[in-house]
Amino acid sequence: MDSTDFSRLRPRLHGIAYRMLGSRAEAEEVVQDAWLRWHEGAPEGLDSTEAWLVTVTTRLAIDRLRAAKAQREQYVGFWLPEPLVEDSPVTPEQLLEQADDLSVAFLTMLERLGPEARAAFLLREVFDADYAEVARVLGKSEEACRQIVSRAKAQLRDARKRHAVPAETQRRLLQGFIEASSRGDFAALQGFLAEDAELIGDGGGKVPSFGKVLAGGRRIAQLYLATHLRHGAEVQWALARVNGEWGLLRFIAGRLESVQAIESDGERILRIHAQRNPDKLARIEAAWQREKAVTVAPPVSS
Repeated sequence: MDSTDFSRLRPRLHGIAYRMLGSRAEAEEVVQDAWLRWHEGAPEGLDSTEAWLVTVTTRLAIDRLRAAKAQREQYVGFWLPEPLVEDSPVTPEQLLEQADDLSVAFLTMLERLGPEARAAFLLREVFDADYAEVARVLGKSEEACRQIVSRAKAQLRDARKRHAVPAETQRRLLQGFIEASSRGDFAALQGFLAEDAELIGDGGGKVPSFGKVLAGGRRIAQLYLATHLRHGAEVQWALARVNGEWGLLRFIAGRLESVQAIESDGERILRIHAQRNPDKLARIEAAWQREKAVTVAPPVSS
């Protein structure tokens, strides 16, 4: 297999690793490790290079997740995945990545599952692998894998109930929310939030964040109003695709303060996952600053 073949398979491998780990950097390391193992010498006579790479990538991700589980138990506050903030998709592979199963809500929900159950569920329900492939990857019988997936689906059933909201409807809702927040209009802010809305924040112990779910549209509106009153014109907003869905970037004094993934019913915001941990924002911040530098760069004189 040459580098061109691997480039073709990379989106699938990265998709598996990222959904397993919730970390873009770790997913990239896993995929690179899988490539190195292939490059160093895969077994002869393989029926499918892709199947071999999927197996290696998944097993590497399972091992990493087992180690990460212990660390996450010691994590300060809520653990949320590192968000993906991308431009509009331009390739079939990127379009595939914009699925509901990439959302922050979905990845957060997957934290309920153990590493093997998470792998089996993703391979079967997201990547459409048959049970023979799942069994080969996990080194278990097909019947055992059927039971693992069945239990995982039952465990996640209630949490997977979501509203199907057209992208443009979500975008208009968030644009209105930005405008209300920028005006400091408390009544309008509260009107954009469901009465039982929730906000879940991840500060990672690096920045202040709630240690529990902030519940109630009125309380959440008060929080956004307080940020407006404290920082005024220093607060800037941007609409962005966050894990494939329209979400919000909030900047304070020119620095990325949070990436906010939004769940809505098309009329009201139901839940906000606010990633504020600077370590998980660093890549997005760097990309934003690079884009900003290019945008404002003066023309080169001849």
